[in-house]
Amino acid sequence: MKILKLLSSGELCACKILEDLSITQPTLSHHMKILSDCNLVKSRKDGKWSHYSLNYSELKEVKYFISELKKNKKKLFL
Repeated sequence: MKILKLLSSGELCACKILEDLSITQPTLSHHMKILSDCNLVKSRKDGKWSHYSLNYSELKEVKYFISELKKNKKKLFL
């Protein structure tokens, strides 16, 4: 969640994300792979650096999915 919040301000280099979190580079790489694999985050290479940004179209779908879950939960308990 912290990574997504950081990326909400725009594209960031992995080095900048590391500056704002208390994790190691391998840990960041692991988390970024998970976020990229589920399409919540886009990545692009620029030389040896990776730059990350939010995939707003996928996040919009996740938001819709969660709102539908909430609606269904309310229906079940009414």
